[in-house]
Amino acid sequence: MNEPLSSSLTSSERFRETLWTGLRPRKAASAPEERQFIGDPYPYFKPLLSKVTSFCDLLAVTLASIGWCLIWTVWLHDLDRNLAIVGGLVAVVTFVLLPRKQDLMAYPRIRRMTDQIRYLAPALYFSAILQFLILRILHAPAPRMLDVTASWFGLCAGVLVLTRGAETALLHTRAIERRLVRQIAVIGTGETAALLSGRIENDAGHTYGLLGQFDDAEGKGDASDLTGTIGDLVELSSHRVIHTIIIALAPDPERDEREIRNILWRLRRVVSDIYIVPYLLDGIDTNLPVEKLGPHSLLVLQRRPLSELQTAQKLAFDLVFGMVILALLWPVLLGVALAIKLDSKGPVFFRQPRIGFNNRFFTVYKFRSMYTSMTDLGAVKQTSRDDPRITPVGKWLRKFSIDELPQIFNVLSGEMSLVGPRPHAPHTTAGGLLLHDALAEYVMRHHVRPGITGWAQVNGSRGELVTIGDLRRRVALDLEYIQKWSLWLDIKIIILTALREVFSRNAF
Repeated sequence: MNEPLSSSLTSSERFRETLWTGLRPRKAASAPEERQFIGDPYPYFKPLLSKVTSFCDLLAVTLASIGWCLIWTVWLHDLDRNLAIVGGLVAVVTFVLLPRKQDLMAYPRIRRMTDQIRYLAPALYFSAILQFLILRILHAPAPRMLDVTASWFGLCAGVLVLTRGAETALLHTRAIERRLVRQIAVIGTGETAALLSGRIENDAGHTYGLLGQFDDAEGKGDASDLTGTIGDLVELSSHRVIHTIIIALAPDPERDEREIRNILWRLRRVVSDIYIVPYLLDGIDTNLPVEKLGPHSLLVLQRRPLSELQTAQKLAFDLVFGMVILALLWPVLLGVALAIKLDSKGPVFFRQPRIGFNNRFFTVYKFRSMYTSMTDLGAVKQTSRDDPRITPVGKWLRKFSIDELPQIFNVLSGEMSLVGPRPHAPHTTAGGLLLHDALAEYVMRHHVRPGITGWAQVNGSRGELVTIGDLRRRVALDLEYIQKWSLWLDIKIIILTALREVFSRNAF
C-alpha cells in the first residue's frame, strides 16, 4: 500500500500532504497467491472513443471508395459510372451496417493493430463479396470483375491501415494515455478493499489508476493504508477527476442499509460513478445493474447524470451555437457597452465569482447594471425589485435579460453551458441561510455545468430567493432538467427563453 508516513500524522493530515503533490505510488499488499497475473490490462468500453474511431473508419472507406470510382471510370474507363457508384455505395453501407465484436473496441484493445484487424477484416471482406455480387447482377463486364472488386478491397484496406495506424500512434502518446486512465477511489478497509486496491494497481495495467483508499476508520481498525477519510475524498473530488468510487467496507453483521445510504448521501456532491461490492447489500433490494472490474463483479449504485458521449454532444452544441450567437449579436454587445460607459462611471463588465461544475469556482461575466460603488461581489444582498443600486441603463438591461449576454464568453471557454442550472454567488442566501446549508440537495445541481438559462427560469422560478420554499422549487426544477437532459430539451429551453423570459415579470 502507501509508503508509511510519519506515525504522528492522522489520515486527514496524510491526505492534505498528498493532495497538491500528487498521490504516491502504492505497493501491493496482496500475497502472490491472491494476485491475478494477466497479460492484458483490464479493458473498459469508452463510447466517445468508439464513436470517433467508427466515424474515422467510415470516412476512410468512403474516401477510398470515391478514389476507386475515379480510377475505374475516369482513368481506366473500364466501368460504367453508374455501376461504380452503386457498387461503391453498396460496399460502404454494408461495411457500416455489418455487426462486429464490440469488445474489440474496448480500451486498450482499440489501439492494438492485431485486434483491430480482427475487428475490420470480416466487414471489409463481406462488403467486397456483396459488391461483387451486386455488380454481377447488374451485368457489369465479366472479364475485369475480380480485378474491380479486389482493387476496392485493397484500396480500402490500405487507407484503413494508414488511418488506424495514425490513431494507434496517437493513443500511445503519453498525454492521451493519461487522459484515458480511469481514476478509482476505494472506500473501506479490510481484505476486500485491500485486494481491490492491489489489483487495480498491479493487474489493471495502464487503463485504471488508484487514487487511494478512504474510510472513517480512525481508532477502529488498521488505518495505516488509508489515504484519507470519506470527507477527504469529497474534498479531493473538487480538485481531481474521479471516474469511479467503489464501496468495499469490511463485512460487519451490525451494518445495515442506513450506513450505506449515509455514505451515498455524503457523496451526493461528487460527480462520479459509484459501485458497491455485492455482499454489502444483503437484505436490500439488489435489482441493480452489474458490471465487472477484471474478475470482480460490482453493483452500480449511481451513475454520472450525463455520460461522456452526452457531455461531448452538449459541449459541441454549446460551442457551435455560442459562436453563431456571438457572430449575430456582436453589434448589440458593442452598442450596450457604449450605453453603459455613457450612463455611469465604471467598467463595462461586472465580474463575480460563482460556483460551477463539480463545486469549482469560476468568474462569470455580465454587463454592469449597478453603480460601481454599490456592486456586491459576494451577493450578500440579492437584487430586488426597484433596487436603488441599479443604473437607468441597467434597469432596461435587466428587464430584457441583456445583462446576461456576456456569459457567452463563459460558454465558449467551457465554464458554462447555454442551458443548465443558473450559477449562484458563494454568499447567496435563502431564508437567512447559505444555499448549501438551506437545502442539502442544492449541491447536486453542480453535477452539470451551469447555464445562461435553464429549466427553472423558463418555468417561472427566477429572481430573488426569499424563502427556502423558493430555493426548493428552483432546485427541484434544476434536478428534473439534469435527469431528463437531451439536446432537444436544451433547444426547447432556448426557444422558451426567447419567447417568455426576455419579457418576464420576474426580471429586475
